[in-house]
Amino acid sequence: MEIIKTVVGVLRNKNQEILISKRKKEQFMGGFWELPGGKIETGESLKQAIIRELKEELGIQVNQLTLHKTMMHKYEDRAVQLSIYNINEHQNTPLGIEGQAISWASVDELNNYKLLPTMKAFISSITLPNKYWITPSSNHQSDEWMGKFNQKLNSDITLLQLRSKIELDNSFIRELNNKCKKNNIKLLLNTINKTFNEPYCDGWHLTTTEMLKLSKRPCADNKLLGVSTHNLTEALKAQTMGADFVVISPVQTTKTHPDTISLGWDIAKEIVDKLNIPVYFLGGMALKDLEKTQQLGAQGIAGISAF
Repeated sequence: MEIIKTVVGVLRNKNQEILISKRKKEQFMGGFWELPGGKIETGESLKQAIIRELKEELGIQVNQLTLHKTMMHKYEDRAVQLSIYNINEHQNTPLGIEGQAISWASVDELNNYKLLPTMKAFISSITLPNKYWITPSSNHQSDEWMGKFNQKLNSDITLLQLRSKIELDNSFIRELNNKCKKNNIKLLLNTINKTFNEPYCDGWHLTTTEMLKLSKRPCADNKLLGVSTHNLTEALKAQTMGADFVVISPVQTTKTHPDTISLGWDIAKEIVDKLNIPVYFLGGMALKDLEKTQQLGAQGIAGISAF
């Protein structure tokens, strides 16, 4: 099967809308919408290719960019190896230089377009944050626990997991969710009494044990679903089941579980390379590891005390 290497760019305007372009009728998958970009030419590096493609297609000069993720998507007759770049800084206003239609769309509006399969696969990847905070799993409602929670509300965290090994009162969860909404933070539930129908959250997080008992996605597509995994087999199972992202752990040795064998950076990267959905690294992570994590293609880091 032919493998086509391509690059695409994620451009956002001041309203945080994302630029998409429509493939011409004569092209493969004509009529579908995608992120702007194209094939890598002989002798080009990935960065050279995306800079050239966006200049040719949109008339912009890219000044600063970062690799967001790589992924592989297989069609019936070909496979596309895709490198996704965040375009952090550019000159000139994007235009459809080659006659293609372009449009700015919010994340919610993207699903109103006829998107390439690859677009659907990485919408989560271009919208999820690079940090995922997990709450302490015990002593909820204590002054110490609430202090940590309230501290995160005033930080740069935009995604958090409410983790509990005991049943929590629904009114308490509602209170936390209301606080999160006021601070534009998405709340995922990882509680033993979750039903996947709770209206007072933005989604759910599954333990590995819970995930292995499921054969399909347990919640609606408009909710987020994360899964804890510890190896490639579990991560692939989570992706097949319909998870929006996975957390892989432990990447490094942790103080709380010093005897647990860590995966290491190489194995963690292998898992990232095999998945199309976003991956967060957990275990021994700190803010200083965020850049390396993203360079390996992961979405970012997760942790309780990592940040």
